Amino acid sequence: MTQNKEKFGIVLPIILLSYFMILLDNSIVFTSTVKIATDLHLNAQTLAWVSSAYTLTFGGFQLFGGRIGDVYGRKRVFLIGLLLFSFGSLMVGLSVNGPMIISMRAFHGIGSAILAPTTLALLLDNYHGTMRARAIAAYGTTAGIGASCGMILGGVITSVFSWRYGFFLNVPVGLLMFLLTIHFVKDNEIKSTSRLDIVGTLLSVLGLSALVYSIDGTSHQRLALIIAIVSLGLSVYAERMVKSPIMPLRLFTNRQRNSAYVARFFFIGAAFAYFFVTTQALQRIYGFTTLMTGLAFLPVTIPQFVGALQVSRLSSKIGNARLILIAVILVTVGVFLTVPLGLNRGYWVAIAIPMIIFGVGQGLVLSPLTAEGVANTDPEIAGAASGVVNTVHQFGQSVGISVVVALTSGVHNFSTSYLDQLLVISAISGLSLIAALFLLGSEKRLR
Repeated sequence: MTQNKEKFGIVLPIILLSYFMILLDNSIVFTSTVKIATDLHLNAQTLAWVSSAYTLTFGGFQLFGGRIGDVYGRKRVFLIGLLLFSFGSLMVGLSVNGPMIISMRAFHGIGSAILAPTTLALLLDNYHGTMRARAIAAYGTTAGIGASCGMILGGVITSVFSWRYGFFLNVPVGLLMFLLTIHFVKDNEIKSTSRLDIVGTLLSVLGLSALVYSIDGTSHQRLALIIAIVSLGLSVYAERMVKSPIMPLRLFTNRQRNSAYVARFFFIGAAFAYFFVTTQALQRIYGFTTLMTGLAFLPVTIPQFVGALQVSRLSSKIGNARLILIAVILVTVGVFLTVPLGLNRGYWVAIAIPMIIFGVGQGLVLSPLTAEGVANTDPEIAGAASGVVNTVHQFGQSVGISVVVALTSGVHNFSTSYLDQLLVISAISGLSLIAALFLLGSEKRLR
């Protein structure tokens, strides 16, 4: 065990902590929206844009962020991403009004979009064989724990200090990661010999941003959807014509990866929708404060951490596909269980027990999903592959929350609405289960 830790060195902690910062910010905003609205005097529509502005740029620039690392060197791009992310965090924390925080959240999203796929690509560069499998397991664990820990830390920071400190914290951490990266992280030796695909980049950014807006926007959503479809269609056509596309289409010729993308999309949609609606339920049904709401997610976080520690052993024993299937079943059961239990049984029975089952499933699923999403990719397109994984992750989050809210918005009683939301989330998780079955079939074909 000691020998394996020595081989990992400091590179893996740099990668994981940088990725954790991004995930933490997403979750902190969940628990801090009320305080942000109060402090900056924001109405409901303006407050919605605090999240949407970030989502718009984070989702829109993911493929760009992944591909530029392939072309210009991942270490260089990673350093740029750290600086942009840290500066964006500082300016969000210093925001004094609606326009400032919205514009800075958009800038913050660009930094995240560059940083997120580059972290995974750097991991693929620096580790191979068994060490890579263990590193990806740690990365997937970070993806899950970062989201749920953010709920807890967001509640604590907002209640004890201020929501601003959640963003200020990123600045010294980001600068420390910057200095450590300069000294300890090696750049990828294999780089693309071609220039960045400008046309594909512009079309993908426009298309993905428009697609995000068609989901999260407040007006002209149909027009945004049309723009997204046209832009992404032209992008796919352009990618077939150029020598070095921003999104190599050969990434989608592998059934194993495609099944992993779909499974991740629906799983993340279900997970983030569950966090989103449960946060509101805890405050509106049980009257929890912001701090209590954050701490109420401990039944997710602790089992998730325990489950994540078992991933390497279980995946080597039963395979990634079977592990994903088992994990998604646990998540689906955990989400659904509150419905038959009933909210009148109180937090510990109706919420905490299902959370434990959900947490174990989430702890088991993200690592193998990440491994399957980048399986069998060439080193020179590792950044693009990482960009696709993170794009799927981001869009799953946006779509999941939007679908659940849209399908249950007509219910006026909040307790009834919450149970209806859990049913919709269970159905979304069920779609992830179907994709996991296809993934299992793909794995059997390869044997």
